[in-house]
Amino acid sequence: MFGIGLGATGVLLPAQMRDYGVDQAAIGATFVANSVGFVVASAVVGPLGHRFGMRRMILAASVVLGGACLLSASRPPLVVLVLASFVVGSASGSCEGVLNAYVAGLPSATAVMNRLHAYFGVGALLGPLAAAGLLTVTGWPAVMMIMAVLALPPAAIGWLTFPARDVDPLLVAHPGAVVASSAAGADGPAPAALSRGGRHALLAVVRQPLVLWAGAMLCLYVGLEQGLGNWGYTYLVDARSVSGLLAGYTASGYWFGLTAGRFMATPATTRLRLSATQLLSVCMVGTTVSCAMLWAAPATSGLASLSFVPLGFFLGPVYPTTMSIMHRLTDARLVPTAIGALGAGGVAGGALFPWLMGTVIQLVGPWTLPPAALLLAVLQYALWRVLGRRLAGSGRPGGTGPAVGLPNGEVGRFVPSPAGD
Repeated sequence: MFGIGLGATGVLLPAQMRDYGVDQAAIGATFVANSVGFVVASAVVGPLGHRFGMRRMILAASVVLGGACLLSASRPPLVVLVLASFVVGSASGSCEGVLNAYVAGLPSATAVMNRLHAYFGVGALLGPLAAAGLLTVTGWPAVMMIMAVLALPPAAIGWLTFPARDVDPLLVAHPGAVVASSAAGADGPAPAALSRGGRHALLAVVRQPLVLWAGAMLCLYVGLEQGLGNWGYTYLVDARSVSGLLAGYTASGYWFGLTAGRFMATPATTRLRLSATQLLSVCMVGTTVSCAMLWAAPATSGLASLSFVPLGFFLGPVYPTTMSIMHRLTDARLVPTAIGALGAGGVAGGALFPWLMGTVIQLVGPWTLPPAALLLAVLQYALWRVLGRRLAGSGRPGGTGPAVGLPNGEVGRFVPSPAGD
């Protein structure tokens, strides 16, 4: 649902601009509104998840998302279309936040999280192809109608799959929260304790250095990922004189590499017996080396195009793997809020750095993309080195746990913490 929606949006923009008679700046307001909605939802997803539970959150987010797409399909005035984009971002941030928080507390969290986000990559690959094909026979409102229909299956599956509110899956996934806030002998968490934890969760999260370092790292990550995805085609055509066809295939290869990296993270780390933190280190180094290859490639060779596939491959596992170790960065009851904060940091980076890259490309030239990408990759790795050292020295549970995907299925499972803060 999310991958197809994101991939299709870019294809629909020219048709929407023609329909409304506006330029890129005006239609770009929909992107800003979507990002703001995602950030707002990320800030409150933790308290809402504790209050209503995962089942109701997924149902509500899916229904609201479908309704916003349905509103867009009615071809409303532009200001209403922008408002609908804000609602889409809010619903997406809510649903993604509770899913990430739930998966982060499961056994083999790193493996499951990478698979979860790999399906986003599948959707991002299929979305542009499907939207482009549909636009040849129909208009963009019909595509939005189909996207509204796509929101129905997650709502039904979430309602049928997850248990009712009396056992909150978000808290079952993070047993430390249950221990810290449950009444003795009760079947479920004590509502008053959860309310106290949720009300001040965001303030508690932003005071924790480990979470802030991780948020800054994902801010750089998403900026790098989106910057290369948005401007890679322009760089290859204008700076490397690559044909439009080959540049298009290269752009698709980049997103394919990102998806493949997430799918292959589990078997690769199982075979190599790498932990989640070791996997992140390998990916950071691979990303940095690939960026250096892109910059150093001779102008007349095809190495620049080939560099995009390993770039996507090494970048892919970084975001989901970081989400999967959140239970080692903060208290269990704060994991949903912390994941929402990390998602907001990623959205901020995805909005800021591609814009900066585009501005520099316009003012200086497209040749600046590889050094800018290398700079972001180095800064990302530097932040991870600091985060990794602080994580190792923090005494958080799971720091020396079994490797990802080992037969016992454990990846640094969170040990229930004592009651209280």
